[in-house]
Amino acid sequence: MTYQSLSFQGVEDAEQVNRITTALMMLDGVDSVEVGRHGAEVEGRARREALIKAVQSLKLGIEVK
Repeated sequence: MTYQSLSFQGVEDAEQVNRITTALMMLDGVDSVEVGRHGAEVEGRARREALIKAVQSLKLGIEVK
């Protein structure tokens, strides 16, 4: 199992956190996710690029690293 961390800037409310959580959990290879206003901890086999792309596809206007 691989653990990966993402950092966010610009997340403002719980609705955004919930949307990010849902988007990440729907990816193939993701086993678990913990998302907060400042980032996410992801466990599984998903590639980092896929995680970032999933968050960016929500078009929330936030920065993902």
